[in-house]
Amino acid sequence: MPDFNLIDLLSTFIVLLFSLTIHESAHAWTANWLGDPTARNLGRITLNPLVHVDPIGTVLLPLIAFSTGAPIIGWAKPVPVNVANLRNDRSDFVWVAAAGPISNMVIALAGALMMRLLAAWATNVDVLGGQPSFLSYDLAELSGPVIRIFQLANLAVQVNLLLAVFNMIPIPPLDGGNVLGGMLPMWLGEQYDRLVRPYGFLLLYALLLTGTLGAIIGPPYLFLSRLLMSVTTVY
Repeated sequence: MPDFNLIDLLSTFIVLLFSLTIHESAHAWTANWLGDPTARNLGRITLNPLVHVDPIGTVLLPLIAFSTGAPIIGWAKPVPVNVANLRNDRSDFVWVAAAGPISNMVIALAGALMMRLLAAWATNVDVLGGQPSFLSYDLAELSGPVIRIFQLANLAVQVNLLLAVFNMIPIPPLDGGNVLGGMLPMWLGEQYDRLVRPYGFLLLYALLLTGTLGAIIGPPYLFLSRLLMSVTTVY
């Protein structure tokens, strides 16, 4: 079991809570923009995290992941969407589903840019050997508080890349499952949703317990890490 560090735990939880709040608000805002006010009427277009918290996905699972060294992933309360209210029901639902992971990618990009600006204060800014860790910047000249901000930005990048990749796994009720269902021909999408959705959480737990989830998330996570590093670093 990894060494327990209260500061790291609180930092991770705050970043995760902030990221999940924006993720769910993005779903709600996109649904409202495309014609469905259901989530807006329920107060889900908000940055108040208490509105979005799910006891298991937002608290218990991240705590277990942190204590065991597993990838920090989680979820918040799903945003209700009435597809019948959307102007183009199937294609618009794809955008509503994709809005959450897209918001996580935007946060990750913002965090990477923040790190780039902070690292510019150092005398020797580089990336060592193309490693996919943003902490490979040389920060020897940065002061303590600035380093802490840098570390929080790095944590935001890591958490949000994990959330984006995890949520795009094509298993309902994850966003990736909803995106896939909306992009398939209608009859096939309905069949896929009907057959897979009832067992979605069981499949995810099986992937988590067998260690397969890490193998699925790892390659796209590393690819996106390197991509962000390449667009935010001046060689």
